[in-house]
Amino acid sequence: MKRIIPTIAALAASHLAALADKPLNIVVLYADDWRYDVIAAAGHPVIKTPHVDRLAAEGVLFTQNRVTTSICGVSRASLYTGQWMSRNGCTGFDMFTTPWEETYLGLVRDNGYHLGHIGKWHNRPLQEEKFDFCRSYHVFHWHRMEGESHLVHVTTRNENDTLDFLRGRPRDQPFAVTVCFFAPHADDSHPQQYLPMPESFELYRDVDIPVPPNATEESWNRLPPFFTEENEGRARWRLRFDTEGKYQEMMKNYFRLITEVDAAIGTILAELEEQGVLDETLVIFTSDNGYYHGERGLADKWYPHEESIRVPLVIRDPRLPEERRGMRNDDFTLNVDLAPTILAAANIPAPERMQGTDIAPLYLQEDPPEWRQEFFYEHPTIRDESFIPSSQALVRKDWKYFYWPGHDYEQLFHLETDPLEENDLARDPAHADKLAEMRARFKELREKAK
Repeated sequence: MKRIIPTIAALAASHLAALADKPLNIVVLYADDWRYDVIAAAGHPVIKTPHVDRLAAEGVLFTQNRVTTSICGVSRASLYTGQWMSRNGCTGFDMFTTPWEETYLGLVRDNGYHLGHIGKWHNRPLQEEKFDFCRSYHVFHWHRMEGESHLVHVTTRNENDTLDFLRGRPRDQPFAVTVCFFAPHADDSHPQQYLPMPESFELYRDVDIPVPPNATEESWNRLPPFFTEENEGRARWRLRFDTEGKYQEMMKNYFRLITEVDAAIGTILAELEEQGVLDETLVIFTSDNGYYHGERGLADKWYPHEESIRVPLVIRDPRLPEERRGMRNDDFTLNVDLAPTILAAANIPAPERMQGTDIAPLYLQEDPPEWRQEFFYEHPTIRDESFIPSSQALVRKDWKYFYWPGHDYEQLFHLETDPLEENDLARDPAHADKLAEMRARFKELREKAK
């Protein structure tokens, strides 16, 4: 009798068919203050991110991914709940009001997953008993561990704790872990702001970091009149970027922190491979918000400009056929989409009040579904309107409408001709009809977000 030897293609097809019905493990690699373009695979001319690049080469790079609120606490609440701020109830750094059992964290654990959290939480209070493994910390780049005399870098701590989770997990359960890196967020209390490991200082030493074309005083002066020197984005710009020498020093250390996180990601991927579970695991890399690199005289995030709201998203999904790996997707994906995407990969129905949409059909289906062409953005007032003013927006790929609720102030930008969002058309009579149309649609989407 002739022996039939399956081809590699047949084996791959068989593996994909088996994965279609099996709940995947979940690893969310969640960086902080890492905007969309600071990845080599996204075309950045300087940054070194070989392990995130590998995820992109073996998965999907989403080029138009955004957050619905660009600040640490609220964005994390949206990640866990799949809901806009208006619905999840987190308007700063407190716990969301969405029931725990309706978050992806609660749902996967209730459905038999071994659940872990590592690193930054930022939705106080953290209830550690809701996890099987929980080690939470952030704020500083260097940590003194209990019983140790030496300091440990926060990224090394993130890496080691993730390895502890993976090596100590039960082998008869699926697992889900969110690895919340603190870097490259600044150590805000330290005058140097960005404090990488000493061995990283050779990186980028002889490179000039490009300065954005709109990192100018003229661009700062084009911001709305309520942006004053008391604005926190301006204060942090003075700390980091107000001279060329300071800009180069700060950005090189920021990039070093990014490459250190990338190395930790490489170690985590190697451990998944060593355990033989990488091809049974959905790996998601993203960030909580974008980041101004001095554009328009600002630092940090918060406002509806592209630098602030556009963040990286790379998904390595073992169900993705080999011929589609390395693809790019240009649809508007959002951080609220990740919870339903995770639940679908775990074969768990998403709650009705979850507002995001499973992303996987965009890359798994030969004929992807129709997708959103616009979305509503919102951000609360932090402290007061002079510190961080509230902002809202209707975002499309060709137009963007800003509304500043604390000042009843509108802005309108034509992104096709003005991608840097420098030329406000809201008071131009030639664009009155477009302003009215955008304003009306903005109000509709704002209501739907509740």
